[in-house]
Amino acid sequence: MAKRNLSYKDAGVDIDVANALEDGYLRLVKSTYNPGVIRNDGGFGGLFRLQGASGLFARRWRDPVLVSGTDGVGTKLKIAFMLDKHDTVGIDLVAMSVNDILVQGAEPMFFLDYVGIGKADKRVLLEVVKGVADGCKQAGCALLGGETAELPGFYQDGEYDLAGFAVGVVERRRLIDGSGVEPGDAIIGLPSSGLHSNGYSLARKALLDAAGLKLSEKPPELGGRTVGEELLTPTRIYVKPVLAAFMAYKVKRPIRALAHITGGGLVENVPRVLPKKCAAEFELGSWNVPPVFKLVQEAGNIREDEMYRVFNMGLGMVMVTTPPSVETVLAKLRRAGCRGRVVGRIVPGRREVRFV
Repeated sequence: MAKRNLSYKDAGVDIDVANALEDGYLRLVKSTYNPGVIRNDGGFGGLFRLQGASGLFARRWRDPVLVSGTDGVGTKLKIAFMLDKHDTVGIDLVAMSVNDILVQGAEPMFFLDYVGIGKADKRVLLEVVKGVADGCKQAGCALLGGETAELPGFYQDGEYDLAGFAVGVVERRRLIDGSGVEPGDAIIGLPSSGLHSNGYSLARKALLDAAGLKLSEKPPELGGRTVGEELLTPTRIYVKPVLAAFMAYKVKRPIRALAHITGGGLVENVPRVLPKKCAAEFELGSWNVPPVFKLVQEAGNIREDEMYRVFNMGLGMVMVTTPPSVETVLAKLRRAGCRGRVVGRIVPGRREVRFV
């Protein structure tokens, strides 16, 4: 009996779809290029020339340190699948990595992405990469390359996963490591855009399972927005306002520490940048907590301490600065479109967070 010749397409991988995506990908990728990118169309690796870059990188580096970070979007992707809306999760992907390297004082230079998908869908993949490109533009970095892998039988139909990788640069003498933090320093909070990309397993459990809400519903707490719209709000990218605050000081930076508030909330992220004999004291009520957090808490009957241990609770980034520099830093942030506010102080302690 004659056997049929099997093809890669029979196994679930359609090379023709991947080839058809190439032009669309290239247009999106090239829209993020900055002068540091060395054109290498069709190459196997992205090329970036540090000394040739301009804009934020228009300087001759003396002792440059490369800072790298990687992250994903987590179960927030489930909301994108349920709504069949994929053009914002790429922003989250960029945000989670560039915000992390910003904590060390690094300016993002370029970004790489990885998309693993069960069955290639041209519309979905282009929407995802459009979001990645949008995030790179917000962060001022180039989308230097990436990988799309069609993995039939590994992911369910209509689902995919994302991973992102950011590389930035900072002069070694201007690295921010928290070592100079001392009691009396001020804590400035930068507002989040909502849940960002953390705690979605608990948020979905509370809102969709425990409370039985539908993504199309408009709870009064959300001011006319649907649950789905709220849950897909992209993570805020803090690169440009924070760099604006950095650039206010050419020699010595009064910004002594930064913490990106991701999974673990204020409780677990802030101590990572504190010296051994310091604690962070936050004044409850000194910042606005977006209504989505109250909605999640009430829907799931979640304890207050659990909320602060899982979610950002309205602060996506915090910075520690010297008291005399507070007004200048706040003014620089404000002019760059980010309305920070003083939310606490550094006190003697043991690398812990307190709420008063």
